[in-house]
Amino acid sequence: MKEKEEERLEELKQIEIKFHHNGIKYIAGIDEAGRGPLAGPVVIGCVIMPEDSMIEGVNDSKKVSEKKREKLYDEIIQNAVSWSVAIIDKNDIDELNILNATKKGVTEAIKTLKVKPELILVDALKEIDTCGIKYESIIKGDAKCYSISAASIIAKVTRDRIMRQWDEVYPQYGFAKHKGYGTKAHIEALKEYGPCPIHRKTFIKHFVD
Repeated sequence: MKEKEEERLEELKQIEIKFHHNGIKYIAGIDEAGRGPLAGPVVIGCVIMPEDSMIEGVNDSKKVSEKKREKLYDEIIQNAVSWSVAIIDKNDIDELNILNATKKGVTEAIKTLKVKPELILVDALKEIDTCGIKYESIIKGDAKCYSISAASIIAKVTRDRIMRQWDEVYPQYGFAKHKGYGTKAHIEALKEYGPCPIHRKTFIKHFVD
């Protein structure tokens, strides 16, 4: 690994290092993908990485190419102490609103970890049910914290794969390209074909009658 990348990862791990020095062994990072799209689920990734983990390239998923994310996804889950995902569909999003649907996913992801963390680091969310486990909310955590960066990659890759599968069912919308986000092409398709079963009714009311 190049020296510059080692330095970047060391910086990204400073939050975990601080807690490890205080005797906390199992730290879970949590992040989501898909809060903004007009269609598809919101996916929450949760991961406990080993204390000495230094996977080259781990970063905020938005700063990593799709091809590289796929590779990192495999490395992360192979090296993780424990990991999980929660997939919250558009029905819950419409019923609960996106913030509460995301919080529901956080709780589900924590519950399905095979190893119970002693601390949870989460990107920006507050007032969440972490099953009694202490948590810290970190603004822009996916760019500042190694565990949250790893979780962001798990969430993003999982959601992108789901949207590529939906593209095969509803090819007219172009889900494989935009992953459900409100691009010009997506909005034009939505106006032409109307909504499909995975569109979020509460998100598309401005675009359809």
